Amino acid sequence: MKVLVTGGAGYIGSHTVKDLLNHGYEVLIIDNFSSGHRELVSGGEVIQADLRNKDQIEDVFRQHKIDAVLHFAALIQVGESYQDPQKYYLHNLITSLNLLESMMHHGVKSFIFSSSAAVYGPPQKTPIEEDHPLAPANPYGMTKFMVEKILADYNRAYGLQYVSLRYFNAAGADPEGKLGEMHSPETHLIPNLLLHLLERNPDFRVFGNDFPTPDGTAVRDYIHVTDLARAHVLALEKLLAGAGSQVLNLGSSRGYSVLEVIRTAEKVTGKKVSPKFAPRRLGDVPVLLASNSRAENWLGWERKYSDLETIIQTAWLWHQKH
Repeated sequence: MKVLVTGGAGYIGSHTVKDLLNHGYEVLIIDNFSSGHRELVSGGEVIQADLRNKDQIEDVFRQHKIDAVLHFAALIQVGESYQDPQKYYLHNLITSLNLLESMMHHGVKSFIFSSSAAVYGPPQKTPIEEDHPLAPANPYGMTKFMVEKILADYNRAYGLQYVSLRYFNAAGADPEGKLGEMHSPETHLIPNLLLHLLERNPDFRVFGNDFPTPDGTAVRDYIHVTDLARAHVLALEKLLAGAGSQVLNLGSSRGYSVLEVIRTAEKVTGKKVSPKFAPRRLGDVPVLLASNSRAENWLGWERKYSDLETIIQTAWLWHQKH
């Protein structure tokens, strides 16, 4: 079974590649290395290519018998998507359409999509279930929403079978210490906090302390990246077994505030943080929390590493080494 992984040298993609290899899949990685890192590739064959180039994608499908595709490659910075929406619409939509075109041309009908909780927009209720109204509040979220709509149409018209996985907050690092988070610029809370404690990020700020939450800081649902990767492989197995298309939240159903994250980091590292508060960012909501019952029931998914202390311990070990 040969699986194509786009963006397989990125944060979540690389962890999923490792899980695929551990479960006996033959893995082919496409990455243009604009944000991916070769040192995060734990195995498989790597092709440096750009999904915006149709000819490069066609070459890959002509030269390899591919059974399924896991699509991680995308631009992901919410703030940047506000500032330069054209960049996000051109990149995230064209790359997905080009990939799907080659899949249809070569008869590949199994697709796992890296989606996002950003498709929901401001939550009307929490925890958010998959049938919650979709109202993306930023261009990044809109690109994920639009690809999901494209997938539904391809399913109806061409028989494409897909699972769309809506992430909440991916965090942590490979428990074996081989993989971790290497974004540039880094926009996620936990790595920014830990880099601050390692004196590599002097400008650590907390955005908003006036939210209607118990301590005034935003509450988010964190999921360990290894548990996230496991969900992708389980979803692939379900799809290949003929279970049909599905949309799933991937979260822990447990929220932590920014100050709770800081206190846990202090406990894990033995270091003190004096947070600087800044105004809320555009589009930030007070609470973002997943209902994960569908993923548990449909996938049989269990989270082994997603308690906050384990998330921070694994990330701390990674950032100290790298």
